[in-house]
Amino acid sequence: MSLSPEIINQYIRSRRSVFVDQFEHGKIIPDEIITELLTNANCAPTHKITEPWRFIVFSGEGLETLAEKQAAIYKEFAGTKFKQNKYDKLLITPQQCSHVITICMKRSDDIPEIEEVASVACAVQNLYLSLTPYGIGGYWSTGGIVYMDAAKDWLGLSSEDKLMGFFFLGYVKVPTPHRTPGKLEEKLRWVRGSEM
Repeated sequence: MSLSPEIINQYIRSRRSVFVDQFEHGKIIPDEIITELLTNANCAPTHKITEPWRFIVFSGEGLETLAEKQAAIYKEFAGTKFKQNKYDKLLITPQQCSHVITICMKRSDDIPEIEEVASVACAVQNLYLSLTPYGIGGYWSTGGIVYMDAAKDWLGLSSEDKLMGFFFLGYVKVPTPHRTPGKLEEKLRWVRGSEM
């Protein structure tokens, strides 16, 4: 395979998050494409080949199941932080998507947790980078019930595992404008000798 550096650079630099209000509601992504996206995610780097990423895909009536369950968990466990508008959004948002993918990390005892988290994040980046050729948009959300133990219980995760968020998917109706990242020079140091 031969790909030019210019095409790869342009492709990576054009990655965007696309949100639910930008989706073409009612247009459903074929499950075969979802499988292709997750096959790419499955090729992420992983220390000792633990492959800690786990995905649960909600589609069809499963989106209603997700909406109702996450809203119920939020209502039961939010306590004094409960907000009606957040509850309402949890009920509505999944049903405005084609698919929602739950991003989970299966913990391995002999690998530092941060390395497993990094591997899952790499898998999500592979997923992000796979969307554009299909005309699909999406975003990774860590809001709602992500950090509630009841959500982990519902999804069948152990206490050591992590729920790392939900990835919302749909066909793009309204593209996200180009975002210019901050200056690389402010985040970079070169060491070209013994100055450290």
